[in-house]
Amino acid sequence: MSNKIYPIGIQNFESLRQDGYFYIDKTALMYQMVKTGRYYFLSRPRRFGKSLLISTLEAYFQGKKELFTSLAVEKLEKDWIKYPILHLDLNIEKYDTPESLDKILNDNLEYWESQYGTRPSETSFSLRFAGIIQRACEKTGQRVVILVDEYDKPMLQAIGNEELQKQFRNTLKPFYGALKTKDGYIKFALLTGVTKFGKVSVF
Repeated sequence: MSNKIYPIGIQNFESLRQDGYFYIDKTALMYQMVKTGRYYFLSRPRRFGKSLLISTLEAYFQGKKELFTSLAVEKLEKDWIKYPILHLDLNIEKYDTPESLDKILNDNLEYWESQYGTRPSETSFSLRFAGIIQRACEKTGQRVVILVDEYDKPMLQAIGNEELQKQFRNTLKPFYGALKTKDGYIKFALLTGVTKFGKVSVF
């Protein structure tokens, strides 16, 4: 009998692999996705594996070959290059005020700026994000990987509050617009969510 256990509630790929959980190998599909496209949006209900996919991609783009031992991608990938990764998880906050979204964006931007620097002229979330993308690429010599988990959670939580949803949209539209502005510095981008919202410069 196998000693492996089912990964109920486990969303971290590294923990899943290191702690001996069952894992259904879909890394060949992940590899195909990475090699055939650059921008993806994955829409699924909650608890359908979106966060685990992002965690798997993060480990892959970090070049952590040891975590993929015996999986399909181990033989498919030859280079295992480490890329700069900007991972934004919007699932960890409750969005009931405009400040709640501002705080999580600012916290992430400050963390990235501690790694890649900042400029006084970057006074908005969008300018800061765009600057970080460019500097991350220039500093590391590799284009940037951007992973956004539950990109639409603020909008979903503001359903029924038209004014709050409008404020969230006005914040997120220019922020996500940085992906288009800095396209040449981006290797790969995946945004996950539950639904598709227009007027936020993603689609």
